[in-house]
Amino acid sequence: MSRLRAERAVPGSTTGVVMTMGALHEGHATLVRAARARVGAEGLVVVTVFVNPLQFGAGEDLDRYPRTLEADLAVAEAAGADLVFAPSAEEVYPGGEPQVRLSAGPMGGRLEGAVRPGHFDGMLTVVAKLLHLTRPDVAFYGQKDAQQLALIRRMVRDLNFGVDIVGVPTVREADGLALSSRNRYLSAAERRTALALSRALYAGRDRHAAQEALRARAREVPATPARAQALDALGESRAAADAHAVARATPCGPAAVRAAARAVLDEAARTDPPLVLDYLALVDPADFTEVPDDFTGEAVLAVAARVGATRLIDNLPLTFQAPAPEAAADPDNRGAAS
Repeated sequence: MSRLRAERAVPGSTTGVVMTMGALHEGHATLVRAARARVGAEGLVVVTVFVNPLQFGAGEDLDRYPRTLEADLAVAEAAGADLVFAPSAEEVYPGGEPQVRLSAGPMGGRLEGAVRPGHFDGMLTVVAKLLHLTRPDVAFYGQKDAQQLALIRRMVRDLNFGVDIVGVPTVREADGLALSSRNRYLSAAERRTALALSRALYAGRDRHAAQEALRARAREVPATPARAQALDALGESRAAADAHAVARATPCGPAAVRAAARAVLDEAARTDPPLVLDYLALVDPADFTEVPDDFTGEAVLAVAARVGATRLIDNLPLTFQAPAPEAAADPDNRGAAS
C-alpha cells in the first residue's frame, strides 16, 4: 500500500482505477484502455485484483473462482496499466470481516440482490474501501454488470465520494456471448445454450427497433384527411401504407420487448442442456424497478440464468420514445386505414 501512496502523490497526476476480481479477459482490458485514454500518458492507471469474500453467498463459487494473477499482470500491462494492486483478504479486512458495512438499500434487494441476498452490500463495502485506498479521480466499470454500476453511481452520489464513475460498454465474443470470467466453466454444449441470453436481448432490441421505426415514420407524416386522399390517389392499400395504422395495430412498448425476449428464453429452457432462468426484467436504470407498459425514456433489458453449474448475466440498454399521435378526426373516416 505504500507504493500506492507514493504513486498517487505525484503532483498534478490524474489517477484512474479499474476494479476487478482477476481472471482478466478482453473486457477488463477494454476498461484499462478506457482508463488510459481518459487520464492520458502522464496519468496513473491502477488495476485492482481482489476476490472479495463479502459478495459471495452460501453455496456460491468463492473457492472455485479462478485466480490467475501472473496472467492478469500480463493482461493489465499490455492494456496500459501502470500498477496492479492485488491485496490479500487480510490487507483489505485486517480485523476479519468488517463489523461496519455499507447497505445497498432498496435497489440492492432487486433482481441480482433478490437472487443473491447481501451481495451488493459486500460489493459496495469493498468498492468504498478500494476507492479510499487507491484515491482515484475516475473509476471505470463495465456495463455488463448494470445493477452494480447503478449502485456504485448511487453510492458515490449519496455519500459524496470525490470520484467520477464511467461505464464502459459490454464486450462480447464473436458469437454474441458477453465476456465473463465464468465463461471458461461452460462445456461446448452449455455454451450453445448460453447464447440464448444474448439472443433474447437482441430479439427484444430488434422488436423495439422495428416499432420505433414505425413510430418515427408516423411522426414524420401526420395522419390527416389529405394524407388519406393522397394514398387513395396512388391506389395503395391504406392498411399497408399508413404507418399510423400499423403503429397503432402492432403490439408495442415494453410488453412487446419482454415477449420477444421471453420467447427465445422459453425455447432455450427446452434444449439439452437447458437454460434455467433466474429473471428477465425491463427496468428503469435509476432504481431497477420494472417499467410500466406506457414507459418512455431510458431502460435496461436484463437477464440472468444458469446453464449447468454456471450462472451468467447480460443486459442491453433501450430507449422508449413517446407513441405516435392518433390520426386526426375525420367525419368521413378517410384519415384512418380501413
